[in-house]
Amino acid sequence: MLDPRLREQVRQHPYPLLFATISGAHLYGFPSPDSDFDLRGVHVLPLAEVVGLEPGRETVEKNADVEGLEIDLVTHDVAKFCRLLLRKNGYVLEQLLSPLVVQSGPWHEELKSLAGGCLTRHHAHHYLGFAETQWKLFQKASPPKVKPLLYVYRVLLTGIHLMRSGEVQANLLVLNDEARLPFLPELIERKLQGPEQGCLNEADLAQHQHEYERLRAELLNSFERSVLPHSPPAADAVHDFLVRVRLAKHGLGPHEK
Repeated sequence: MLDPRLREQVRQHPYPLLFATISGAHLYGFPSPDSDFDLRGVHVLPLAEVVGLEPGRETVEKNADVEGLEIDLVTHDVAKFCRLLLRKNGYVLEQLLSPLVVQSGPWHEELKSLAGGCLTRHHAHHYLGFAETQWKLFQKASPPKVKPLLYVYRVLLTGIHLMRSGEVQANLLVLNDEARLPFLPELIERKLQGPEQGCLNEADLAQHQHEYERLRAELLNSFERSVLPHSPPAADAVHDFLVRVRLAKHGLGPHEK
């Protein structure tokens, strides 16, 4: 059951939304008891804020504590989101395709149908860069923490799966059905139990260093072998989608979906 406090935060958004979904640890399959909810979505700016001298808010961010539930809401205007979608940005693909949906509609469904045509082999670079950042965070912490390590495994396995299958999968539990890393269930369980279980033994570092290097090499290899295109074939369709959304939402085109 979706917490009604999430829907209420979405309802209070200052602009109309095409969709809002849940990202972050809840999407990745390892939320702690104290994990906040990361809501992500797409809004549509009013016409005056698109064509006028004063540009509208391309990105809206709002943090709230609603009766003890921490909610981090970030949305992009539809034009910015479409630009990101046509770049090697795995974040927006995961947000668009998240199965944890707070608000949806026909525009969301149409944009989801275009997602496959926005995938390229160069999304591998997004996941390689994200993994490297999280690995550095993991190495800096003393004692070493479970959370950044899980993010390392999550992004590497997401990237490998994407390069091989053309499918965006962000849930680490599902990804491990294929990867079969025997230590991952125990790491995830420790993260689920909360901060008091969130540290690692120093003796385990060599094993994780080996796995990080192995999976990174596997992602690079999958990138080289991938049959995904070099550029997004759906670029024209995304442009057409954006134009139709603008016209419909501003009352200048066919009736809204």
